[in-house]
Amino acid sequence: MRQRNLKDIAELYGCENSLRGIEEFRRVNGLEAISSTCFKAAKISAILIDDGVNFDKEHDIEWHKAFSPFVGRILRIERLAETILDEELPGGTSWTLDKFTEIFVGKLKSYPWLLCSPFAGEIFGLKTIAAYRSGLEINPNVSKIDAEEGLTETLLASKPIRIENKNFIDFIFTQSLEVYLDFGLALPKLSVHGMISSIKELLELAPINKVMFSTDGYAFPETYYLGAQKSREVIFSVLRDACIDGDLDIHEAVQAAKDIFAENSIRFYKLKLPVKSFGSANTISATPTNTNVAVSGIRLVRILWVDASGQQRCRVVPSARFQETVQRNGVGLAFAAMGMPSFTDGTVEESKLTATGEMRLVPDLSTRKIIPWETQEEMVLADMCLKPGEPWEYCPREALRRVMNAGFENEFFLLKSVLREGKEEWVPFDFTPYSSTSSYDAASPIFQEIVAALDSLNIPVEQVHAESGKGQFEVVLGYGPCTLSADNLIFARETIRAIARKHGLLATFVPNATHSNCFRYSMEDIGSGAHVHVSLFRDGKNVFMGSSQYGMSKAGEEFMAGVLYHLPRILAFIAPIPNSYDRLQPHTWSGPYQCWGRENKEVAVRAASPPGFPDGLVSNFEIRSFDGCANPHIGLAAILAAGIDGLRKHLSLPEPVDTDTSTFGQELKRLPESLSESLAALNEDNFMGDLIGEKLLVAIKAIRKAEIDFYSNHKDAYKQLIYRY
Repeated sequence: MRQRNLKDIAELYGCENSLRGIEEFRRVNGLEAISSTCFKAAKISAILIDDGVNFDKEHDIEWHKAFSPFVGRILRIERLAETILDEELPGGTSWTLDKFTEIFVGKLKSYPWLLCSPFAGEIFGLKTIAAYRSGLEINPNVSKIDAEEGLTETLLASKPIRIENKNFIDFIFTQSLEVYLDFGLALPKLSVHGMISSIKELLELAPINKVMFSTDGYAFPETYYLGAQKSREVIFSVLRDACIDGDLDIHEAVQAAKDIFAENSIRFYKLKLPVKSFGSANTISATPTNTNVAVSGIRLVRILWVDASGQQRCRVVPSARFQETVQRNGVGLAFAAMGMPSFTDGTVEESKLTATGEMRLVPDLSTRKIIPWETQEEMVLADMCLKPGEPWEYCPREALRRVMNAGFENEFFLLKSVLREGKEEWVPFDFTPYSSTSSYDAASPIFQEIVAALDSLNIPVEQVHAESGKGQFEVVLGYGPCTLSADNLIFARETIRAIARKHGLLATFVPNATHSNCFRYSMEDIGSGAHVHVSLFRDGKNVFMGSSQYGMSKAGEEFMAGVLYHLPRILAFIAPIPNSYDRLQPHTWSGPYQCWGRENKEVAVRAASPPGFPDGLVSNFEIRSFDGCANPHIGLAAILAAGIDGLRKHLSLPEPVDTDTSTFGQELKRLPESLSESLAALNEDNFMGDLIGEKLLVAIKAIRKAEIDFYSNHKDAYKQLIYRY
């Protein structure tokens, strides 16, 4: 658990994933800066401070108001009782239970009662730590005699007073408050399974409208961030299971999340917070509305995943079985499935993945969608888990769950079947030029269906047009968080292929094919890519832009510099088959040189300033070498790893190339011209293992090597790629 917390904090700070790296970041940035970072990331609407713990150095209420619009106090009743008993009664008289009760209850009723601490201010509620000291089995009918004996035992101990006698604790408790139950503290210290079990037990103990969330963070701002982050994840999992079991419907689950994270506290503490502060997408991660509702008429559910060679695959189960067990427990899949190359369904030996061992394809219910072209079926993307809730080290989606935003430009070829000398061959849909009106007009019925289908899947389409290649088109998808963008790319590919098939056509995302019976007729013809646009966001704000000479922030420059520096290695992930490198040629707008520029489509990394942004400011950058054979989650994870390395090492950008690359002659460094060269570059530096995972990296390297060996010995095998991608 400690390692996971370190990893989460390192990702938040963008620093080295080690205790030393985090400590150095804290030292350089200072308490106020890191507190601001943690509280913003935690999306906390109110801070209620339990002042029952003393520290040598403490900041007051006003200091905390810099990080939250609302700050108040919670009074710990045991601390109040101990403070009272530490005082001497007038005239040297002895404490009795009646005298203690009179003063104790009087203090509680005299709001706001000012404790001798830096947290002087209005008290919004009371808190007990009975659970820590004597357990949750409170005796509400503790006798006066037992309470008197408990008081005597407490007073006989040395000062300062610490109340540990169970009967006296129960007496104080019953004198104090209406009971609400909050949870926190233990969450970041338990395993995922332990956190889920704890919350399920808690919800069996108390009704939802009596359960409130608190981070229980203290002393260190990171504890607030971890408490908020883990609690949201765990509550989502618990409420999702409750919906699956039929204990709650979707509306009730969403309301339960709102109650637990905000509304119960607002009612109980009588906080004056606007509704929008806790009901917005910025503060509560509610279950998406289409997660696990059983839809009438659905017969089959396709469970989709993308393997390490970039091939999209699926298992199909009946809807009833999906509802009963699969949506919670997933379906089994051999470990070997992530060790398969593009040319065979057998595993690559050096991947270390064999027929021994099985993981679970566990559906991510937030991605569940009705298939527009087969309305009696649904499709859902799966996470790879050793067991539900425990990600497998090779899971591509798990490797990507980070902090970037991205968007894809989806290029593909439409092919039609013809018979030549009794044999079926695939030829281009048409032979028209770039953005041809006649080309789009001929394909318009197909794209009307594609765009409508994507719209029904909540996948935004920004534009469609004919590309330069023969029979080539492009569909530009909307921008969003990286995992969502990668998920949408997978669904978009499924949609485009399926609708093309309905029209008797073959849609393929393969970058190139050199065989004349396929569709790329000469090396001068344009290949297909999946250009990706990447930016950095924090709290919904683009932080890539800045006032430097290049119109980027320092973080933006360093991140982009890391990507540019590591691009030869990244190519092994985003241009993953030998065929990919036929596309990366000069004068084809594919970015074959290791350079960057502003609005220059010949460079490998293009800084972009779309309409609507101030002149000179860069909102994102485009990587043009990404292609349709890449696993989008693994590809984006590699880009992220490179960018983070740039931030860690404070890398700088070279001078931009803002003119035709051909004018530079030999000055520009050529990117790898083959998968062999890219794999060699990847083997030179193992920095990606930290973020992507060592085992997944070993499997990817083994698959790439197998691809190189196979296609170099089987020249005609490229023809089969149009059916696989």
